[in-house]
Amino acid sequence: MSLPLPVPPRSGGAALPSPDRSYVTVGVDQEVFALDVGHVREVLDPQPFTRLPDMPPSVRGVIDVRGQSLPVFDLRVKFGLPPGEQTAHTRVVVLEVPFAGQPVVLGALTDRVFEVTALDDTGIERPAELGMRWRSEAVAGLGRRHGRLVIILDVAHVFSLTDLSLAAPDVPGS
Repeated sequence: MSLPLPVPPRSGGAALPSPDRSYVTVGVDQEVFALDVGHVREVLDPQPFTRLPDMPPSVRGVIDVRGQSLPVFDLRVKFGLPPGEQTAHTRVVVLEVPFAGQPVVLGALTDRVFEVTALDDTGIERPAELGMRWRSEAVAGLGRRHGRLVIILDVAHVFSLTDLSLAAPDVPGS
């Protein structure tokens, strides 16, 4: 019987994500990302966005979700890509992101959502500090699904403090 070895912490002291977790896998451009299912509230078809004045370019607009306005951030723009055209596969992933000790609810526009799944049991690797297209602090680790590399996102680092302040105007200190 073999026992799992402890996972060494990432630089900065944060542990790698658990391979035993479930993830929602999404596509942005040609990449596959994994979002911890614990942060995902629901997946929605896109609806018309209401654009508010002075919003950052990454905010596509706000949508109405059961009577609550929800800011939607375009992950393509967040990751330095040009905005894409919406297709039949485009989805809004509603996330709860920790901020100032409270969950902030926001939408993340993705090119597609694949599935809720566990990752392959090959283990989770640390992200490389060089050569990554996106900010390395936003990458919690690298896993595999069906043998293909999947980038596990740390949702608390994908969105900046400014983004989260926009999404949670009633949080003290924002």
